Parts: sequence; C-alpha cells; structure tokens
Amino acid sequence: MRETLEGGCLCGAVRYRIEAEAAEASICHCATCRRAAGAPSVAWATVAVDAFAWTAGAAARHASSAEVLRTHCAVCGTCLTYQSAPDSIDVTLASLDDPEAIRPASEIWLSHRLGWEAVDPARPGFPRGSQEDD
Repeated sequence: MRETLEGGCLCGAVRYRIEAEAAEASICHCATCRRAAGAPSVAWATVAVDAFAWTAGAAARHASSAEVLRTHCAVCGTCLTYQSAPDSIDVTLASLDDPEAIRPASEIWLSHRLGWEAVDPARPGFPRGSQEDD
C-alpha cells in the first residue's frame, strides 16, 4: 500500500509530499547532522527519490561534503533533507506534519553521540551506519 505523508518547514515557505512507505528510519548522532540541524541528533526516514516531491517553495541546497546534498528552508532554516545516493532521499521526521507517522527503528553513529543524550535501549544501535559493526 502506498502511503502519503506531507511536511515542510517551520514558516511554511517550503512544503513536500512523500508517496511511499519509508525504506528505513533511524536517529543519526553523527557530528555533521548535529551541526546541520543544531540538535543533538536527527531522526531521518529514507524514501525513494521518485516518491518525494517539493509541493511549495524552493528549498535551499548545501553540499555538506562531496557526496552529500542537504536542503533547508532559506527563510526559517528548518533542516529538511539529506541525499547521498541518486535513488533515495532522507527526510527529517520532525518536519513531517505528523512526525509520529514513522518511528525510527535504529540509532546510528553512536560513536559520535553526545554523552548527555539518552539512547533508547530497546532500539538497535550502531557505532557507525545502520549495517556497520565497527
């Protein structure tokens, strides 16, 4: 079944729609995500790029590294997406109109986690990416 979710930035200048179920969802503790969002961690859902569409406004783009394109609202600064592969895009769960619609299944980059941020012991955690053991 195809799911439709919508979301956008704090000020409403940028909106998007997702028309598919998320392939995965995780909470990322990496230093780059923390800095980009100004938060101790960021919850992301990965969806197929062809299931994602901007519906209002234009997100500002920033290449945070040679392989990564991030978007945010140029007006209010809300962190919206992360893309490192041509066929998928990660969307911040907190920018969804219903952020409870997708529940993170894991926590990644725990090797970068801030010591004062709690981790859910019931959720699988990984020192680096979701399938990496080291």
